[in-house]
Amino acid sequence: MQSLFTLRDFYSKLSLPIPDNIGKDIGHFNVFNIAEYRTRLDKGEMRYDRRSYFKISLINGRNRAEYADKSIHIEDKALLFASPKIPYNYVPLDSDQSGYFCVFTDNFLSKDKSGVILDNLPLFQPGGYPIFTISDEDYIQLEQLFKKIDDELSSDYPYKFDLIRAYVIELLHLGQKLNPVEPLDNGKNAATRITDLFVELLERQFPINSPAQRLALKTANDFAERLAVHANHLNKVLKETTGSTTTAIIHSRIFEEAKILLNNTDWNISEVAFSLGFEEVAHFSNFFKKRASLSPLNFRSKSLV
Repeated sequence: MQSLFTLRDFYSKLSLPIPDNIGKDIGHFNVFNIAEYRTRLDKGEMRYDRRSYFKISLINGRNRAEYADKSIHIEDKALLFASPKIPYNYVPLDSDQSGYFCVFTDNFLSKDKSGVILDNLPLFQPGGYPIFTISDEDYIQLEQLFKKIDDELSSDYPYKFDLIRAYVIELLHLGQKLNPVEPLDNGKNAATRITDLFVELLERQFPINSPAQRLALKTANDFAERLAVHANHLNKVLKETTGSTTTAIIHSRIFEEAKILLNNTDWNISEVAFSLGFEEVAHFSNFFKKRASLSPLNFRSKSLV
């Protein structure tokens, strides 16, 4: 099972100590010079949807970004916006890379008074491809902005994070004004990429560790929307690559988790049903009995014998 690539994992990948403000009320923010960390960033594999944080990258170099069944080539200078909502894979195509990137959590910008809500921005909506080609002049302007952020972060100014938030919001608005790069035609590996993405999106919801935790993606349409493909296309791809339909794979994984929860927790049946996305206990009971030939309660009782 693929695990979520957290900020702690990110700092470990760079062989850097974890900053004190991770997880604190202020939210987390940091900025990096790509050339300085190039070799560390290339270390190991970072798969499609494992980031748990937002990222804005100013890129100077040849790269490729893969979004579900679309592949985007970056031949020179670009601005890239990434969020936990949109899974993608980022592949440097040569070692000559420069620029900057910043990483931050959603609650970092929530301290700003501008009313900017990241999830509401078109940049971060499923179905988009938030990579923007930029001119040499745009690159110089953006590089200066990132340098201001970098300088401010190391300053002793008591309100530096308020100023940095203003700079980040400026980056977001500059991105909104740019035209997106057009994705290339589907490649021969598109089906494999879609399948990998689907499996990772499904598996990242597990294990269920608390009755308060609940599945966010439960239906074929939920996954298709997140992957920016049509539900029928997703179903066709999964049938070709796995032999099963989208719904069958989702239901199979939910059923396996249901058995684990019934066997290994003392949660009541309502709590198990709720955590797995069922609005009614009766619906969960019917779902489970159809697959196990036992009700959830009888299954638990038999397991305890």
